[in-house]
Amino acid sequence: MATSTSSSDALKNFAGTLVLAGAGKMGGAMLSGWLAQGIEAKSVVVIEPHPSDETRGFAARGVRLNPDAKDIRADVLVVAVKPQMFREAGPQLKALVGPSTLVVSIMAGTTIAGITEICGGKVIRAMPNTPAAIGRGITVAVPAQGVTAKQRTVADALLRATGGVEWVEDEALMDAVTAVSGSGPAYVFLLAEELARAGVAAGLPEALATKLARETVAGSGELLHRSDLDSATLRQNVTSPGGTTAAALDVLMGLDGFHPLLSRAIAAATRRSKELAK
Repeated sequence: MATSTSSSDALKNFAGTLVLAGAGKMGGAMLSGWLAQGIEAKSVVVIEPHPSDETRGFAARGVRLNPDAKDIRADVLVVAVKPQMFREAGPQLKALVGPSTLVVSIMAGTTIAGITEICGGKVIRAMPNTPAAIGRGITVAVPAQGVTAKQRTVADALLRATGGVEWVEDEALMDAVTAVSGSGPAYVFLLAEELARAGVAAGLPEALATKLARETVAGSGELLHRSDLDSATLRQNVTSPGGTTAAALDVLMGLDGFHPLLSRAIAAATRRSKELAK
């Protein structure tokens, strides 16, 4: 696997044409990370029919925005369009791709076979998540057969610009990856939402309950990020026998608690990811 150092070098030394199809929240976050890590703006082409002010700002820095397709041949194509728009955009994207073009897809539920059929090229399928917007995302990637070690290093660099990267060799794992980390931020935000709601029900003013919930979830996440301890140990460190935390955990870890509830939630999201791939 490429290290973060070699990934950074791969971006700075990138000499081809990098095409980003789709500059929404995730695509825009990736583009911002690439430029921050030293890729030359003039080597980047963005295809975005509805560019935001931020995207137009990137164009002012030298990124080529919506140029004539006949003037472009992509060395790397990053596909960040909505999955339901992919087939419609396919002919335009395929015109940019040659047999050796690296195609990196971050579309949920879109298989390597489907991407290859519509775009061609050497495909890497990846699933990032929304903390990529602040450089704290986690992405899992799987390469198709025929992807070279050099192309994998380039893909690692592009994906690592917004956070950590893990590689798997079995594409079947991507549905569960989508359920756990791709959709996972929504579960955490729901925790903050419901924690605040429960605080209000317990008598706290709404503004105070909301702030306590938000800062507690954010601070606990940062502690988990920085600590060498696993999550179970961190939980145990907060829990005094017979105390208030233990009383709450008796409910949350009971028969109708987090374990069965999250198991059903992850299973539902995994099933839906498989359905989207059909």
